[in-house]
Amino acid sequence: MTFKIIIPARYQSSRLEGKPLLDIGGIPMVIHVVQQSLKSKSNEVVVATDDQKIFDVVENFGYKAIMTNVNHKSGTDRVVEVVNLMGWSDNEIIVNVQGDEPLINPLLINQVAEYLENKKDIFVSTACHSISDYNDFINPNNVKVVLDKNSQALYFSRAPIPFPRDEFTQKIIGKQGFYKHIGIYAYRVKFLKGYKDIGQAELEDIEKLEQLRILYAGHKIGVVASTVIPMTGVDTLEDLEKVRKLFLIK
Repeated sequence: MTFKIIIPARYQSSRLEGKPLLDIGGIPMVIHVVQQSLKSKSNEVVVATDDQKIFDVVENFGYKAIMTNVNHKSGTDRVVEVVNLMGWSDNEIIVNVQGDEPLINPLLINQVAEYLENKKDIFVSTACHSISDYNDFINPNNVKVVLDKNSQALYFSRAPIPFPRDEFTQKIIGKQGFYKHIGIYAYRVKFLKGYKDIGQAELEDIEKLEQLRILYAGHKIGVVASTVIPMTGVDTLEDLEKVRKLFLIK
């Protein structure tokens, strides 16, 4: 199995400006993401950025970066631009690794890619992990996913779903059926080439979840149950401090 990894890394952020360049253990965050990605089975890793400073840092560390349009509204749009520039074949598998995941586990990257390798009729895959904490379940910053019998996504939401009507208490958490979405995606190039033709969905705008565009358009999203515990991403200063402490004890 071979696949490519694209890491969208934009400079502007509503919470942490210049997030990809934030220092973690003496190394910019985006470089940690690249280095973790290179431990996977991928045969190529590319950083897709809209900022010259990020481009220069990646290139100076000896890795590959591509400048993309500053006006992209999502990381997927940035990934699509790179796919079109690189001219990869329609059957090539692309994994979108978030640029704020310095602790991303290479095994998780392999999992979502292997799913598409084994499921030729599916064009998009992502991952989930069982929810064991009640506060995680009710936290709107944690996206939940409900699956069908084939482990394909029925819906993603910031709301606590599925909603346990008869017993909405801490005791229900940990039972089968409660899953937190992990924001990593694998795509086939053929799907990405047609992505621009999928218009933004109202549900996507309401929940602020881009993957709802794909479901609304009638496409399937395969979901793998992560075999590794997902690590902390960096969205806030608090997240950054947590990750910095984890690197100190590595």
